[in-house]
Amino acid sequence: MNSDKLKKNDANCIANTYARFDVCIKQGKGSTCEDYDGKRYIDFSSGIGVNSLGFCDESWSKAVCKQAKKLNHTSNLFYTAPDVKLAKKLCTRTGYDKVFFANSGAEANEGAIKLARKKSFDKYGSNRSTIISLVNSFHGRTVTTLSATGQDVFHNYFYPFTEGFVFAKANDLDDLKQKLDDSVCGILCELIQGEGGVIPLDKEYVQAVAKLCEEHDLTFIVDEVQTGIGRTGTLLCSEQYGVRPNVTTLAKGLGGGLPIGAVLMDEQSSQVLGYGDHATTFGGNPIVCAGANAVLDALTPELLEGVSQRSDYIRRVLESIDEVEAVDGIGLMLGVTLKTKKSVEVLRACAKSGLLVLTAKHKIRLLPPLNISWMELEQGLEILKDVLCSSV
Repeated sequence: MNSDKLKKNDANCIANTYARFDVCIKQGKGSTCEDYDGKRYIDFSSGIGVNSLGFCDESWSKAVCKQAKKLNHTSNLFYTAPDVKLAKKLCTRTGYDKVFFANSGAEANEGAIKLARKKSFDKYGSNRSTIISLVNSFHGRTVTTLSATGQDVFHNYFYPFTEGFVFAKANDLDDLKQKLDDSVCGILCELIQGEGGVIPLDKEYVQAVAKLCEEHDLTFIVDEVQTGIGRTGTLLCSEQYGVRPNVTTLAKGLGGGLPIGAVLMDEQSSQVLGYGDHATTFGGNPIVCAGANAVLDALTPELLEGVSQRSDYIRRVLESIDEVEAVDGIGLMLGVTLKTKKSVEVLRACAKSGLLVLTAKHKIRLLPPLNISWMELEQGLEILKDVLCSSV
């Protein structure tokens, strides 16, 4: 296999839904990968926040391979150890009561939406089912999670959408209160709007939303699909905000490279869904959960402190560059606003020079592996600095 043959087969056989960049990745280790011609790339993308421990981490790979030789799948009609171990670790470390395992962030958010509506239905009846989401949010690509997404750009072509969602302006408490009526059962938000441009919510706003939910008996759902699992320097980003939502959704970084979603539920929420109310065939898959257990085991206090240290270093380097207008985000989820250059052009120039980055609207988005080595971090930042200081 070579790059040209790979791209040709891709074009012929895979649905044309991805605007891929001209990089054919063959293999990787740590925070470095290489293509079919042997060209090396420093990875500041983590597969859009999935590869928490980089490419093929030893402990993660060992856990996955060991489980693959032992038990691959049974369905949730039977008990297995990896998902129970993972659930116990998650609940112990987050303080949540129970967890439901799914296969993606969209599925996790679907589960949270269903939970909030059933919780309200059981207590108040069928006329209290609206969920307030935020303008500029992103919660997934299923029809219902698109309905909960506050960006028109994702809505085109797919009408009609699931009913029962209204949108409030982020960081505008008065606007949210105007949307709050007797039909509302929950509020759904990201603490950092990732696809919306890496925009953190204000701490005071989030705490006020949490208080409103408590006062009005609403389910407070926080989508931590991208911010969770150490990405911001704490296991959950909500720790940075001093709140504990009723429900938190996880995905991406939890699997370390394999697909998983999770719905964390507080004590009251954990009693809502009974037998047959919600299910998924692959949720809690033994191999995936074995990898997720390895990820959680790796997220020690020292590693999380290292996330914050690396974040501070990246900020110092980037803020010293004339082309950089601002650096937003928390931990290793950062968005870089540029003064004159277009983000997509910078992305292409970086890839050509051996660095993989992402975009989020007009910003460069950086999601390096949580354990990226200082050498790889410095090498990647040097490439990014050269691109931003060039005439590209």
